[in-house]
Amino acid sequence: MSNPKASDLFSPDPAHPLALLAACPAYAETPLREIAPPGLPSLLVKDETARMGLGSFKALGGVYAVARHLAEAYGARTGTVPAPSDHTGAPFREAAAETTFVCASAGNHGLSVAAGARIFGAKARIHLAATVPESFADRLRGKDAQVVRSGSVYDEAVAIALKDAEETGAILLADGSWPGYTRLPAWVMEGYTVIPEELRRHFAATGRWPTHVFVQAGVGGIAAAMAHQIRAHWPAATEIVVVEPSAARCLAASHAAGKPVTADGPVSNMSRLDCKDPSLLAFHALEAAGVRYTDVSDDEAEEAVRDLRALGIGTSPSGAAGLAGLRKTALPEGARPLIVATETVIA
Repeated sequence: MSNPKASDLFSPDPAHPLALLAACPAYAETPLREIAPPGLPSLLVKDETARMGLGSFKALGGVYAVARHLAEAYGARTGTVPAPSDHTGAPFREAAAETTFVCASAGNHGLSVAAGARIFGAKARIHLAATVPESFADRLRGKDAQVVRSGSVYDEAVAIALKDAEETGAILLADGSWPGYTRLPAWVMEGYTVIPEELRRHFAATGRWPTHVFVQAGVGGIAAAMAHQIRAHWPAATEIVVVEPSAARCLAASHAAGKPVTADGPVSNMSRLDCKDPSLLAFHALEAAGVRYTDVSDDEAEEAVRDLRALGIGTSPSGAAGLAGLRKTALPEGARPLIVATETVIA
């Protein structure tokens, strides 16, 4: 396959999602905490566990991508582009009512798509694999989404969601990307750039930039958004370490192969990261950013959950994977590491 420049596929601007979020009463910057887990130096945690009332960084991606798609569709129909404050107005909602968004999800992405669809007056149909708890299915139904149980694992649900969109004309809003399907996933990832932009503003004010950033990855969306913005807009020579489950090292394997490849492995307790196929967009953005990779076991992730819980941050093995990766890394004297607690505790 050809190797396009990352900038040809993914050139985000956090000003776009921030303009929309300025009109959203649920938006607020998430806290940056300083903690000292046992046996580690002081470190920073970007705490996404309460993001916009949805409990995950993914609240930034699906909601924004829904709004962006509907705004473009509305503009094509009316010849006008709605301001962010007009996205919930009656004419916009009339156009949105004809749209159904479909996706597969391990939970959080689907919740964000469902929330966005409800906010803007569209519909959502979310495909969940058997591994996703029924409590999460109930949360999706609480956002008025239709829930479909599809396949035994996440990647099977992705294939079924794609077939659903092809057969019904619904809008596929995946958080992964592949050849021929990059536009909407790029908007999802653009939503995630709000996180490194919030961090950039904080560090620009304090002058105390992190030396290392540890960020977990499933298909790679949050890792790529973080890495792209750090390289493009942070002045410090920050080392970026992408942390994957040992059971799903799709990005590290793709880096070694020089192209996106499928990873092999058993089911992981890091269910939000247990993705065997990387996002095409994320792969190219991470390659351009010069990151390095590490992986963590289920037991190491559980230990990190306990460490964070003891310090007042309740998260899941997926949300604690960055800390688990940090524990496996020898840091130089005086290092100032940053991790991202990406989600709240999942029932």
